[in-house]
Amino acid sequence: MQKCAIRRERRATRRVLRAALRSRSAETRLAASCRRRPRSLATVALAAGVAKDTVTGVTNGLRSVAKRLAVTPAEQARTRRTVAGGRARQTRSVSRFTLAQVTGLVAAYRPRKPEYRAAVALIAAFTAAA
Repeated sequence: MQKCAIRRERRATRRVLRAALRSRSAETRLAASCRRRPRSLATVALAAGVAKDTVTGVTNGLRSVAKRLAVTPAEQARTRRTVAGGRARQTRSVSRFTLAQVTGLVAAYRPRKPEYRAAVALIAAFTAAA
């Protein structure tokens, strides 16, 4: 005979399921916004599933490639947000690239670190799926 779940257990499991749904829908919204309009390289990397501690290094490498290939961003913007989260006190300039531009940058980027190679593979898969 199976024990009937008590109310507290049901509430706990539903709370976990709601949290999973919230994170999944946030990831889906972020990926959709990257496909719709130009976004920063860090945003595209996060939407592709790159770890937060690896994002900064990969995006710096991609910016170097963009400078070398003379790829100009699709948009320039001023923002107060930071990749690390929280509120930034000062505004900073952000270059936003389309997914087609990011695809070209990823193709030309040859990182040495294994973490960056894995991140580039994730970004390439993300941009190819779009």
